[in-house]
Amino acid sequence: MIYDFPIIFSSVMNGLMLGGIYALVALGLTLIYGVLHIINFAHGSLLMIAMFAVWLLLETLGIDPYVALPLMVAGMFGLGYVLYKGVVGPMSHGEDANILLVTLGVAVILDNLALYLFTGDTRIIERPYSFEMVEIGPALITLPKLISFLGSLAVCLVLWLLIDRTDLGKAIRAVAKERQGARLVGIDVENIFALTYAIGVACLGAAACLLLPTFYVSPQVGNVFVIIAFTIVVLGGMGSFLGALVGGLIIGVTEALGGLFLGEALGQIGISLIFILILLFRPTGLFGGAK
Repeated sequence: MIYDFPIIFSSVMNGLMLGGIYALVALGLTLIYGVLHIINFAHGSLLMIAMFAVWLLLETLGIDPYVALPLMVAGMFGLGYVLYKGVVGPMSHGEDANILLVTLGVAVILDNLALYLFTGDTRIIERPYSFEMVEIGPALITLPKLISFLGSLAVCLVLWLLIDRTDLGKAIRAVAKERQGARLVGIDVENIFALTYAIGVACLGAAACLLLPTFYVSPQVGNVFVIIAFTIVVLGGMGSFLGALVGGLIIGVTEALGGLFLGEALGQIGISLIFILILLFRPTGLFGGAK
């Protein structure tokens, strides 16, 4: 029976594993919102590009997704920086509303470019460890899911340390809190915008490496994650790092339990319900504006 404790425990554990990846994807989104105060509509498309890059590295050079993680983080950081400096920043003319339109345009271009280059086919990878299992209490978790969860937590910790303990992090927090004041003390605000956007996109490089051993990639795959990421950002509190992490775990567990009790087709209803309930009691999200 689905009400047996081992089955429920297994479902919760699998939900936590997935929630860690959700949190990592949402973390980049909430970082960009916290500083630039805009929603990055290209977020899902950039994740899709990162996943195709990981797939290509394996298919052409034989580089394992986990080994490719530092390379992908650096590559996506560079792409995000160039994208902001060359496209998003100049074309927005300093207007937040324009940034929304520009990132939406970037998303459309990337989606159609991927569709042209890779067609609409779904691609998966198989590694020697793909079906190895790890026993956690009564639950059996695939090794890639556990690695993805732990890797996501590690990346979240590194990002928190970067923002909380470094000079760059102090500059980012200053710009997020008061742009004009940051300019007055000599901070290059436009460069901080570009670096923040790049760090948010770099999170997607890490997420792609952690996702691909257990997930598929196609030109539409970004849509699967970006809607959930938006939900997590609002649920946890716009701009809150802790909120993104906790919100991701909550959504992952809710999705898993919803699928268990309601079936895969109706499992997403649980996400909408928990989202509405939390916002009814906490309109600003679980952690408000905490960074």
